[in-house]
Amino acid sequence: MAFEGLSSRLQEITRKIRGKARITESDLKEMLREVKLALLEADVNYKIVKEFVATIGEKALGQDVLKSLTPGQQVIKIVKDELVELLGGTESRINFTPNPPTVIMMVGLQGSGKTTTSGKLANLLRKQGKNPLLVACDVYRPAAIQQLQVVGKQLNIPVFANENSKDVVHIAKQAMSTAMSKLNDIIILDTAGRLHIDEALMDELKNLKSNIKPHEILLVVDSMTGQDAVNVAEKFNEALGIDGVVLTKLDGDTRGGAALSVKKVTGKPIKFAATGEKLSDIEVFHPDRMAQRILGMGDILSVIEKAEEAFDIEEAEKLEKQFKKKELDLDDYLMQLRQVKKMGSFSSLLKMIPGMNQIKDLKVDDKEFVKIEAIICSMTKKEKRDTRLLNASRRQRIAKGSGTTIQDINKFIKSFEMTQKMMKKMQNNKGGMKKLLNGIDENTLKNFKI
Repeated sequence: MAFEGLSSRLQEITRKIRGKARITESDLKEMLREVKLALLEADVNYKIVKEFVATIGEKALGQDVLKSLTPGQQVIKIVKDELVELLGGTESRINFTPNPPTVIMMVGLQGSGKTTTSGKLANLLRKQGKNPLLVACDVYRPAAIQQLQVVGKQLNIPVFANENSKDVVHIAKQAMSTAMSKLNDIIILDTAGRLHIDEALMDELKNLKSNIKPHEILLVVDSMTGQDAVNVAEKFNEALGIDGVVLTKLDGDTRGGAALSVKKVTGKPIKFAATGEKLSDIEVFHPDRMAQRILGMGDILSVIEKAEEAFDIEEAEKLEKQFKKKELDLDDYLMQLRQVKKMGSFSSLLKMIPGMNQIKDLKVDDKEFVKIEAIICSMTKKEKRDTRLLNASRRQRIAKGSGTTIQDINKFIKSFEMTQKMMKKMQNNKGGMKKLLNGIDENTLKNFKI
């Protein structure tokens, strides 16, 4: 996951300093040295690291932090505030034109994930009430148009393409006319990329920009390329004048140096981050939330937003009624499990909860959810309603049908029965969402090692 190495190092540093009743200037220098090494290991630009550490040192010494009652906490606050500033300060969103359609031009090198990201962004904007149109402007890469069409079909988002033309300006103008007639208020241009930055690529993009006058130019960069991503961002910005950056494959880069460097180097904000392979795995980039994740402070706001987006209101109300009647059965449990799965991988959710990433022995395996689902689906309706019917022969049948073992069945049933007991205790608690989110209890984690 992104920032894994940096996060663990910084959390270790802050743990050491947090509880100290008194911090000497020597302690502070040692902490700053460790912060510097952690950032360099995360592939952050050296000049940025030097400036970042100097700023923290200056603020820590200049605010009488060493003489305060809680010096450790104040130093951590300074580190967090500077990290937020380094990541961009405040979130930066798309600037929609008051006279639709808003034209968003996606640029970047080949392999950065530009086409998939175009689809992800269209999907995200549709959830915000927009009506997007994807436009295939990559007329050189083999199967680029077909790839965008496949993405559009999966998302049920229209794609405009003209396979008979190589004139991208003409294609884009046709797409704008189509968007106006179809009432699409967002146009996303998936432009051509190259394996490297060259004059032909930039000339084509400049020509497209001058003729179409897009409202937003978003550069898609692969965060796993580290400092190369920052160099690419700098060159694209100098030649084209980008409005923002979309970081892709952020789930695969354990260092995260690109995210910490790109804003400072280009002066352009990171607007979105793609965090997985699913077409729903993209989110608005929040510098403050990302800083909190890096420092192990959690990101509860993002968890809540994911829950609100994923949970079906009618299903949630139905489950709440079942809880009140103390009638939670395995069908309800499975429904609840599927709702949680919509929020993303369980491992990514856990890392957003304060303190969870400090538990070293906590192993998360999302495959175990598939196992639980297979177990429940291998039961009869009567067995799902009443687990007391599950004798030895029934459990053996379920194990064969689900491709699991009798031990797996026993562990799961024990966990489920403990969940039922917990739900009964929570009967007087208000708030259906709390009950839903608490449904997968700590015993499920322990028993299934997830």
